[in-house]
Amino acid sequence: MKNMRRSLSALILALILALGLSGSALADSLSLEGKVVPAASVPVYAAIGGTVSEVIAQVGQEVAPGDALYSLKTGKVYAQAAGTVTGVFGEPGDDAAAVASRYGAVMYLEEASVFSVSASTDNAYNATENKFVHVGETVYLQCRSSQDRKGEGTVTGVEGTGYTVKVTAGSFMPGDSVDVFRDEAHTSSRRIGRGTVSRVNPTAVTATGAIVRFAVADGDKVERGQLLLETLDGSFDGLYMSGETQTAGQAGVVGSLSASQGSPVQKGAVVAVIYPLDTMRVEALVPEDSRGQIKAGDKVRIELQAEEARTYTGEVVLVSAVAEQGTGEVSYKVLVDFTPDEAVYFGMGVVVTTPEEEADVDGE
Repeated sequence: MKNMRRSLSALILALILALGLSGSALADSLSLEGKVVPAASVPVYAAIGGTVSEVIAQVGQEVAPGDALYSLKTGKVYAQAAGTVTGVFGEPGDDAAAVASRYGAVMYLEEASVFSVSASTDNAYNATENKFVHVGETVYLQCRSSQDRKGEGTVTGVEGTGYTVKVTAGSFMPGDSVDVFRDEAHTSSRRIGRGTVSRVNPTAVTATGAIVRFAVADGDKVERGQLLLETLDGSFDGLYMSGETQTAGQAGVVGSLSASQGSPVQKGAVVAVIYPLDTMRVEALVPEDSRGQIKAGDKVRIELQAEEARTYTGEVVLVSAVAEQGTGEVSYKVLVDFTPDEAVYFGMGVVVTTPEEEADVDGE
C-alpha cells in the first residue's frame, strides 16, 4: 500500500514537470492605456497691469524664454502745443506720479511763444468800442521804451477791465511796458489799453502709471500733437521696466493663456501656464480588480500608440489610493515617470505594460 502511494506521488510530480509547472508560473503582464501629461507647470505672472492690445502666443505653442505671449496697450501723452522740451525727469520704469511729485512734472514744455501781457483798458483811447476787448481777437503790441520791440498776440482771457494777451510774434523782454492796439499801424485811436510783458511758465507735463518710454529728449522741438511719452497701469517691481510685452520665462509648451485682445490684466495675476518639455509623465487608470498588480517603484514599458516601435522604460511613482470619480467603473490613477524624446508630446496616447512575473501556484 505504501509503495502504491509512492508511485502515485511520483506520477503526479512527473505530470507537473512535464507541464512545466515546477511549483511556480509566469503571471500575465498588465497593460494599461494612458496619455502623456505634464509633470510640472510653471505659472506666468503679469509683470504690470494694462489692457491687452495683441495676443501673440497660442495655447499648445512651444516657446523659449523671452518669447512674447501678449502685448499691452500703452497710455500715450501728447504735446498740447508746439514748443521745446526743457526738462525730462525720471527714467523708464519710474512711477510717473512719483516723478511729478518730486519735480513738479515728468517733463516741461516751453511753448514757442514764451511771453504774455497782463493788460487793462484803463489807458485805452477814450472811445466806447475801445473799452470792450474780446477773447480770441488779434492785437498788436508796441514797447513804450523801444520802437524796435513790437509784435502781435491773441487775447486769451478777459475779466472786467483787465485782459490777458498771449504773444504770438515779435521780440520783447520781461517787464516791458507795451501799448495794445487793434491795428498793425498802431493808430492812437485804436489803442485798447496798456500792459506789462511777463515770461510764460513752461507747461508741466504729467502722467499716471509706470513710464515705459520717452519719445523725446531734453531740448527737442515738438509740434502740437506729437508723442511725448508712454505709460502702463501700475508700477514695475524694483522700477525695472520690462516693457509692454509679457514674455515667457520658461521653455516649454503654453498650457493655458488667459489674455485676450481688449481684456484687462492686473499686475501679479496668473496670465499663462507653461509646461516644461523635460517634465513629461504618463497618466493611466488601473481597474479595481487589477490594482494589486502594480505598485510604486515598478519598472514598466511605455509604448506610443501612434508609433509602436518607439518604447521607453518608465517607473511607477504613484498608484492612487483614492478611486477616480466619473469614470464609470472603479479605477485608480497611475503615474509613471520616464525620459521623453522629440517623438513625445503632451496628450498623446500610450500603452503601459508591466513585466511578466513568476507567481507561486501554491499561493505561498
